Amino acid sequence: MSENINNSIKDFTLLGKHRIIVDEWAEVWDLLKPYADGSFWQMPELDPANVYIVGRVILKDNWTAITEWATLHPGRIIFSNPAEGSFTILGQIRRLGIEQLVKDKKILILGGGDMESEYPCISYDSFMVKILDYITNKEAMKRTSEIYSKIDKPYDFLFLNGRTRPHRKYLLEYFNYNNLLDRALWTNLDTEGAHVRYMTYYIDHHDRMRDSMPVHYLPPEYEVDEYLGKLGTLPEKDEKFAKYHLFSNTWGEIYLKPKPYIDTYFSLVTETVFEYPYSFRTEKIWKPITIGHPWIAVASQGYYRDMRNLGFKTFGHLVDESFDNIANEQDRIERISEVVTDLLKQDLKSFLTSAEEVCKYNQQHLIEIRKTAKQEFPLRLSNFLSKYFNE
Repeated sequence: MSENINNSIKDFTLLGKHRIIVDEWAEVWDLLKPYADGSFWQMPELDPANVYIVGRVILKDNWTAITEWATLHPGRIIFSNPAEGSFTILGQIRRLGIEQLVKDKKILILGGGDMESEYPCISYDSFMVKILDYITNKEAMKRTSEIYSKIDKPYDFLFLNGRTRPHRKYLLEYFNYNNLLDRALWTNLDTEGAHVRYMTYYIDHHDRMRDSMPVHYLPPEYEVDEYLGKLGTLPEKDEKFAKYHLFSNTWGEIYLKPKPYIDTYFSLVTETVFEYPYSFRTEKIWKPITIGHPWIAVASQGYYRDMRNLGFKTFGHLVDESFDNIANEQDRIERISEVVTDLLKQDLKSFLTSAEEVCKYNQQHLIEIRKTAKQEFPLRLSNFLSKYFNE
């Protein structure tokens, strides 16, 4: 970071006399610690001279005091939850009863994705930054060459699914019906159906989206070592959703084990958000990028566009990625299904070889951009806050 940028961040000169006070539970504490003027674990006495970055728990537990104070002092409360995308944030601010306060710019948002312009929001790609905070993942990067040296693979693609979401359920049913699941190294940690109106998958006049599907783990040799002892031991109380049983309160999804990537030709990444037209990038996409694995992303409209805007390359020279422009969710998921099916009919060895250059470029770009994102965020935050103070 240049000296000029560093000085701007350190002094927060654009905020005048206001001090930055950060909730240590708000997920950005470590990032802002060198620049913050104070922190808190419990609800502090609010001072109009300060700007408070507040996490969901503090806001929920002190709703009356915070909302009343924010009404009197607009822009001094920032609701922070960068671990969630804009679709989830939108649901949270509605459940918390602060949507109108946000629209009125009395409470600002720090989230994991962009939102409509009526919501004053600054985004932070926390998953992109966190993926290489784990030693196991850094070690996994060293084995990228094995993906390309092992040409004959036991599975065609990696297809990991935790909680049931409509786009995941559709693909599980589609692949199952078309006898393609046997070609995948796949998981399903949630047995529930997906009851939505905007996406259907009819077979013999029956919508399979509503059907349950048994829990399916990775074979033991592919699972992260820490969770091996829990495979096949699902308690009856957890029989519908195995994710908590497998990972408990740990973030099990973040860990990279090389073998699933070495033994497949590409990752089919089912992101968290599909129906909301604002990208939310989670560990699901950063894992194959970290280890240098080709990928197809099943995500919101414009997801590929936004990845390219970040400087990453995609695989348009090998796969038809025009589905990224399709607004209708049913049409987009159907087209993605066709694209994957077409790819599975091709020579995957040749596909892998042709994808290697892009994967290695993305791997290096991730290393560089995550560093820049961490360095620049405090100044971005300062500029964001100043905008609302100056209106």
